[in-house]
Amino acid sequence: MGIFTPDVLKRRVTDISPQLLRRLGVKAVLLDVDNTIAAYSSHQPIPGAAEWARALAREGFRVVIVSNNYKKRVGPFAARFGLDFVSFALKPLPFGYLKASRLLKTRPRRCVVVGDQVFTDVVGANLCGMRSVLLTPLELEEGFTFRARRYFERGLREKFTKRKDVIQ
Repeated sequence: MGIFTPDVLKRRVTDISPQLLRRLGVKAVLLDVDNTIAAYSSHQPIPGAAEWARALAREGFRVVIVSNNYKKRVGPFAARFGLDFVSFALKPLPFGYLKASRLLKTRPRRCVVVGDQVFTDVVGANLCGMRSVLLTPLELEEGFTFRARRYFERGLREKFTKRKDVIQ
């Protein structure tokens, strides 16, 4: 399961503490948008998400948004959070992750990817040598490809909860 395995499982982005990030040895957070800081169908962040990101910055962490979505969707979230962003990142391919790492002037091994999808967020982080935090999706997306991915993720998520090397 190596490439599919996250370092950490959490329910919501706001459940990730600075202490956990220090324990992972990271200095930078690459943050997904859809189903991570906002529901897939919403244009508003979940309660507490912007404050959480600002608190991380005060603690010395660098934070950037990295999304497969387009600038039109990602830009307003980045503005609301006061963050830089990489849109159309082509996750799980390394391009967007490495661009974000360079933008933050942080080595990939000192970055953590936070997102809700195994096959994009976690796989991409592992391909780049980054850490990963897998969140519970805020809502289920529509469309065949999303439903298919979520179907296959379900079994993996069950296995992750039983593994002793995955922090919960």
